[in-house]
Amino acid sequence: MKRFLCVCLSSTIQRTITFANLEFAQVNRSEKYRQDASGKAINSARVLNQLEKGCVQAVCPLGKENQAQFVSLAEKDGLPICFVTIPGATRECWTLLSRADGTTTELVVSEPSLPDADKKEVESAEIRLLKKIADALDSVDAVLLAGSRPEIWSENLYATIAGISKDSGKIFLADYIGADLERTLKSAVPDVVKINDEEFCRTFSLDFPCPAEVLKSHIIEKSKVYKNAFVITRGCDSTFAARDGVFFEQRTEKVSAVNTTACGDSFNAGFLYEFVRSGDMQKSLEKGTWCAARNAELEVPGGIRE
Repeated sequence: MKRFLCVCLSSTIQRTITFANLEFAQVNRSEKYRQDASGKAINSARVLNQLEKGCVQAVCPLGKENQAQFVSLAEKDGLPICFVTIPGATRECWTLLSRADGTTTELVVSEPSLPDADKKEVESAEIRLLKKIADALDSVDAVLLAGSRPEIWSENLYATIAGISKDSGKIFLADYIGADLERTLKSAVPDVVKINDEEFCRTFSLDFPCPAEVLKSHIIEKSKVYKNAFVITRGCDSTFAARDGVFFEQRTEKVSAVNTTACGDSFNAGFLYEFVRSGDMQKSLEKGTWCAARNAELEVPGGIRE
């Protein structure tokens, strides 16, 4: 069995609320309501655990005010969580599903800034977080780090996690953008960079939307420069990818979507699962696409079966 470590610095308690017909500026009464342990890499870990029970562990920070709730939700899914406690509360997100038009609306609530006294506690938590990651590396084959970096963490943290993962000989998938990705590419090039087309353009200073042929050429070029793989999802359009300058394309699967939240995270899980097992880019793209499609058919964010 291949084993995976998912690192999530933006842990989330996700509340998914289903309405027959959601109308803004009106009173809306829900049909269903569910809560899940979430965050991009946590969603990926849930899918990996469904692909092969026991193949994944997750490391994350949890706010002390509601960490018990997060842990309880993770345990409900049989998802192993190793966490460090930080001040404040784990953030919350609301997903509003409208059955009438099949739309998904996500509301992400950021936590307030921490006082200076708590920032010192976060510095200590960061050291403990890195130790937990380092300790876990001995027993895994690949590391997935996904999601934006909350401002409480030091700006070099993502590059540091990539560095210790690569130094340990682990396959590393990065799903984050901007300065964090740029710093990582300078110090510890990920084996796979997986982001969407808008994020790719923003990170590498390209106009968005970018014509398909132009985007394709830039993806090929970046994979040559960094001698790695770039995987760029494009919503409902086919996924573009390149590895060491060789281009790949994978059509998306058309489904009757229930909840599109975490489709990208589910793609990450499927792609990395196959990539570690076979190293075959096309098969990995197919597996990622399959997981994303199955996730879209369910209410749970980051899942391929109920």
